[in-house]
Amino acid sequence: MSRWFAIISGLLLSGSVAAAWVQGTGQAVIVGDDVGAAREQARNAALRDAALRYDARVASEDTMHNGVLTDSRLSVASQARARQVRVLEENRRGNLLRMTIEADMSADQACQARDAARLRKRVAITGFPIADTDHTRMGRVADASEVLPRQLQERLQADGQVQVFGATGVQMFPDVPNAPTRQRFDNSLTNVIQLARELDVQFVVTGVIRDMRLSDPEAWGTSILDRMQRGLGVANQERQFVADLMVYDGYSGSPVFQKRFATSGTWDADMTDNTGFGSTAFRATDYGQAVERTLGQMEQAVNAALACQPFITRISRVDGQKVYLASGATAGLRPGDQLQLYRSFRFFDAPDSTPELTDSGMTMTVNHVHPDFSSGLMPDVGAVHNLQRDDIAIIW
Repeated sequence: MSRWFAIISGLLLSGSVAAAWVQGTGQAVIVGDDVGAAREQARNAALRDAALRYDARVASEDTMHNGVLTDSRLSVASQARARQVRVLEENRRGNLLRMTIEADMSADQACQARDAARLRKRVAITGFPIADTDHTRMGRVADASEVLPRQLQERLQADGQVQVFGATGVQMFPDVPNAPTRQRFDNSLTNVIQLARELDVQFVVTGVIRDMRLSDPEAWGTSILDRMQRGLGVANQERQFVADLMVYDGYSGSPVFQKRFATSGTWDADMTDNTGFGSTAFRATDYGQAVERTLGQMEQAVNAALACQPFITRISRVDGQKVYLASGATAGLRPGDQLQLYRSFRFFDAPDSTPELTDSGMTMTVNHVHPDFSSGLMPDVGAVHNLQRDDIAIIW
């Protein structure tokens, strides 16, 4: 997997690194004798190289099932920022400009300062299948698989930090008990890329409800003694709630975030009530209130996981030097924004594989913004760099 994909799908870890001067090297292609644009691109590439040298954070996560390693993940990321930059060397060979810089790097504890943080990324939320439907009989809460993600969708929409698209009727995991370990060898979920493409979103949020069982099923007996114990509050009426939340990058299918949320509460509704999940009667129970709080934690986790990710949008058309993007004002784009352009391709012998990305060395500047699309200019015609529809544009 390319370093670029490792960065956008990295699981960013906490930690602190002392400030230091670090060298980095970058290069860019000179197009149309525009040395100034190439110098800026080479400088940005050198800064990214210095950031990774200063604070490259490698995270690995292994998943075991019945004592067997079923999934292994490796990710790399950096949260460093440059406070001061000095150019040490600049060389030109033909149309290639190479630059070496020295930067005073420090750990960036507030990634919200990044350019991409102000933009609203497009997110699809799918259904959360229930691992064991026997757990849903009490209260008839089998609708949790669609109601829970719909409530998460409503919360995220109210926040306004991302653009949310509902797909709660879609189930991402054909083998629910083993989800999310059923992935391809390249660490991507097989159907994430397809769904993201169909909905034209950058990320896919999904999950699995693992547990909704009663802690003591015998406490719900029908005898007079059982009823008396429940009435007196001496019976164990605790109910569990365990759910896995996953966020996937829609372009590569790679995991960006994964966490298990667990809580419990007293199921103090009548055993014959058909409350349904998330209803007024459900929320009136102690258990329902505990689940509501957990939903709030999920909402915060999704926003936090996406806050430090770059903003990515598809190129919908290239006409000479003009580039049209599939995102506009609703995403937060505005005239003057600059996006780096990347070529996206697949190998002919692996048409279903994760797309590879190549930096075109071109940057476009947005000059016209509409609600759902925008357009701008790049310094050279797209055909020279083979830029075309379905390639991508990025703000870091």
